[in-house]
Amino acid sequence: MSNTVQTARPTTIEHEPLTCTIGAELFGVDLGDVAHDDALFAELHALLLKHKVLFLRDQDISRADHVALARRFGSLEDHPVAGSDPDNPGLVRIYKDLDSPAEHYENAFHCDATWRENPPMGCVLRCVEGPAVGGDTIWVDMAEAYAKLPDHIKHQIEGLRARHSIEASFGAALPVEQRHQLKARFPDAEHPVVRTHPETGEKVLFVNAFTTHFVNFHTPENVRFGSDYAPGASNLLNHLIAQAAIPEYQVRWRWTKNSVAIWDNRSTQHYAVQDYWPAVRKMERAGIIGDRPF
Repeated sequence: MSNTVQTARPTTIEHEPLTCTIGAELFGVDLGDVAHDDALFAELHALLLKHKVLFLRDQDISRADHVALARRFGSLEDHPVAGSDPDNPGLVRIYKDLDSPAEHYENAFHCDATWRENPPMGCVLRCVEGPAVGGDTIWVDMAEAYAKLPDHIKHQIEGLRARHSIEASFGAALPVEQRHQLKARFPDAEHPVVRTHPETGEKVLFVNAFTTHFVNFHTPENVRFGSDYAPGASNLLNHLIAQAAIPEYQVRWRWTKNSVAIWDNRSTQHYAVQDYWPAVRKMERAGIIGDRPF
C-alpha cells in the first residue's frame, strides 16, 4: 500500500518505498506543478530527506520547469568538463550515442563532485531518450552504510579526513599540462570521512571514487610500523569505498523516457550502469550547489 505525507493541503503526494532504507516512487504528481507550488515542494522536500532518492515516470516537463524545480532547492552549478545547456544554465546534457568517446566516469560508485569544496546538495535527472533495456542507475544509502560498520571501524575513522580530486578522475586522461591547469582551477578538496547531514543530523560515510587518500592517518595511534600506513591506510580506504557495492544498501532504477530521479547527494552515492551500447542514452541533469561538509 502506498504512503502519504500529511500536510495542510487537501491533496498529498502518493508514494511507495522501493526498498527498506532507500528510494521511493511518487505517483499522481507533475513536477512542473511542484516547481511553482510551495506546499507541493515542501512535501517533496520532506520525502527526499526521508527516502534520499525519489523517482517519477511520465514527466514530460520543459527544460525551464526542470531548472525551476531544481532551483527550489538552491542555486545551480555548472560542470567544468561537461558544460551546460546554453539556454538553461545549470542544466547539463549527458548524451551518449555511437559517436560518443569511450569514457568510464559514471560507472563507478560516486558522490557527485566531492572534488569541490562545496559538493552538490543534490540533483534532478531526467531521461530524454533511453535504451529499451540496460542503462539503469543504482543509488546507495551511505547513512545506512555508516550505521552498519563495526564499532571498531567507526572508532578508527572518527575524525579522519580525506582528499578528493578532479585531477585524478576527469583530468587523468588529459595531457599533463591540461591536467595541471584543471587542478589549478579546482585544487583537491579535503572532507571528513564521516560527514553529518546538515538537515537530518545523520552520520554519512563520505568517501567514494573521487577520494584519493587520508590526510591525517599517519599518527602514533594508527602507525607503529611503515606497513600500518602503506598499505594499511589505503586498505582501510578501499574497504570503506567498497561499502557502496553492498546490495542491501542499494536501490536500482530502470529508466524510461521522461522518468526522473531526484537525489540527495549528501547522503547517497550512485552508479550509472554502462551496459547499453550500441543503444543511445540521453540524460539531462540539474545539480544544486551544496554546503561545506562537516
